[in-house]
Amino acid sequence: MPKFTLPHNHGESDKESYLKDIKEQLEKQEPFQAAADRFKLLDDSSRLRLFWLLCHCEECVINLSALMEMTSPAISHHLRQLKTSGLITSRRKGKEVYYKAADTEESRLLHKTIEKIMDISCPK
Repeated sequence: MPKFTLPHNHGESDKESYLKDIKEQLEKQEPFQAAADRFKLLDDSSRLRLFWLLCHCEECVINLSALMEMTSPAISHHLRQLKTSGLITSRRKGKEVYYKAADTEESRLLHKTIEKIMDISCPK
């Protein structure tokens, strides 16, 4: 691999190795695309609200519809996308399906990020 140098030298020769490592990471497209896809998933305020809600409780579609003041088909559409991404999980009990945030590091981090950005707190 040829030596990488920046076009403008600020006189900080000790950063050369560090910048080489950063350049190598930037060349890896897949992780950046995966992160962008996850953020695109949450770019819809209804889906973001629904994910936040499911971080605090487990509920069925009918109750989620009432809480969100949305139709059941609209809620189901958002739930399908969140579930496919792995951000939420579901369980069946009889005829009802209950949804909640997945118990993963990614879900917890997104939940914390959402609350920091919006400056809201979890219900007690």
